[in-house]
Amino acid sequence: MPATRAWARGLLATRVAGPVQDDVMLLLSEVVTNAVEHSSSGSRADGRVTVRVTLSSRFVHVEVTDAGSATSAPVARMVEAGSEGGRGLWLVDMIATAWGSRHDGKAGRTVWFQAAL
Repeated sequence: MPATRAWARGLLATRVAGPVQDDVMLLLSEVVTNAVEHSSSGSRADGRVTVRVTLSSRFVHVEVTDAGSATSAPVARMVEAGSEGGRGLWLVDMIATAWGSRHDGKAGRTVWFQAAL
């Protein structure tokens, strides 16, 4: 995870203001963690998670693609105060300008989000 954040921060360093970078790094961490913990990518030794970052004049667009899961789908949900996890997509829903997911039989599942500049 630190390598993913460092890579993305390096891409955005001179192009995106600090507060937006911080939001993108937080949300990227949450979505990649979900991909590793809740997809078939994280359960196999050869599992793959792919990150794509696109910058436009209005927003940063991030896509995280994994192998998908037969038992779960991305859902933002409220979590009880004492719970140790489960807030990743809730944070994405609260902070991102827009977000969503799609599933492709060949590529797998992609969760994406946008952060306004």
